Amino acid sequence: MSEIGTDRYISPLSERYASREMQYIFSQDMKFRTWRRLWIALAETEKELGLMENGKPRITDEMIEELKAHKDDINYDVARERERIVRHDVMSHVYAYGQQCPKAAGIIHLGATSCYVGDNTDIIIMTEGLKLVRKKLINVINELSKFANRYKAQPTLAFTHFQPAQPTTVGKRATLWIQEFMLDLEDIEHVISTMKLLGSKGTTGTQASFLELFDGDQERIDRIDPMIAEKMGFESCYPVSGQTYSRKVDTRVANVLAGIAASAHKMSNDIRLLQHLKEVEEPFEKTQIGSSAMAYKRNPMRSERIASLSRYVMIDALNPAITSATQWFERTLDDSANKRLSIPEGFLAVDGVLDLCLNVVDGLVVYPKVIEKHMMAELPFMATENIMMDAVKKGGNRQELHEKIRTLSMEAGKNVKELGLDNNLLELIAADEDFDLSLDELKERMEPSLYIGRSKEQVEAFLKNVVNPVLDANKDILGVTAEINV
Repeated sequence: MSEIGTDRYISPLSERYASREMQYIFSQDMKFRTWRRLWIALAETEKELGLMENGKPRITDEMIEELKAHKDDINYDVARERERIVRHDVMSHVYAYGQQCPKAAGIIHLGATSCYVGDNTDIIIMTEGLKLVRKKLINVINELSKFANRYKAQPTLAFTHFQPAQPTTVGKRATLWIQEFMLDLEDIEHVISTMKLLGSKGTTGTQASFLELFDGDQERIDRIDPMIAEKMGFESCYPVSGQTYSRKVDTRVANVLAGIAASAHKMSNDIRLLQHLKEVEEPFEKTQIGSSAMAYKRNPMRSERIASLSRYVMIDALNPAITSATQWFERTLDDSANKRLSIPEGFLAVDGVLDLCLNVVDGLVVYPKVIEKHMMAELPFMATENIMMDAVKKGGNRQELHEKIRTLSMEAGKNVKELGLDNNLLELIAADEDFDLSLDELKERMEPSLYIGRSKEQVEAFLKNVVNPVLDANKDILGVTAEINV
């Protein structure tokens, strides 16, 4: 007999990557407990609106109390057995709930269609997922801001086209990562603020069943959706729908997740390249093995995993987009199977990505000596403009000196690339009488902090004016840490 789970596929998203908190949001318990909360909200709404039958209230307090008494103890065995018979998940759970609530059995799901519980639950679950993603995203920004502030004045080579360019600072580079995550935060907050419930609109969105239940009373019917939304913690419902809420909503949600994934992927790529240069390194545990063959290796496996999962999320966003585009009229069911996969897995994967980001950023190691060594190997080239200006101040001709510096730079570059020698540009310039600069004078210009521009000041201003106000407004959710499975 196999151990539990060893004889069947188990998603690595739940086994290795996603947190328990995110897994619960997309769990069966969360789903079916939310169904029951929705049935209670519907029954309460119908009772409060005075639904009558044969001159008597159709729904009583006793029925609602019975429903509430069993809202969390899902009798899965009864529902599964019933579904084998009727082949309908919603009606199976209506039946199972009714078995526990015999007095209320006749009013469960009254006037509703399957999408009342299915779609409203999807909106609720996605909203809860977005809130958790937002929480973790803010914590990633918080950790990065600490890192940026710590290294705001640490000079480092910048790269354009991955070629050495005018220096920046380690902290300034981190602000580029933060800014992308801040853009993602704006997007996720917008989407959360615009999430609405489907409400209860019937089989094609016309609320025809409620016209029958409430004897055509338009005023009472108009109050159904707002009352349900309030009971479920939402401001409103979508004003019109077919049988389902527009699948464009899923597309907006998935695009937000894909945006976060893209930002994380970019950061992880930079870290991987920096680790190759031995300038910055992700956390590496004492007993961690980097390679089965090469014992000395310290692979950036967390950053690689960020890239790997992020790529999945970005591609996954195509699923709801295509589903949204191919819905027919008031509804088709070709969305269902795809939705069951693409939406939960997008959330679980982003959750794993953000946990990895938290873990990596919290433990990033910077090697200033290596950074300085690389800087000093390239700095003579980058200081040429300043050197030329110093020589001009001593009476040199700018055009002639520019050509000389260009020629000497090419000679020094040849020595480095073809002969494997150190960069001797300063020595070549000092030997040229037209510059009238000694080697000691030239070396005085080799202070990296002279070439970082306003990097330090930009970091300080960005953190003070853009990042810290957001962190201060969210102090209550800071302090999240992440345990990962390496």
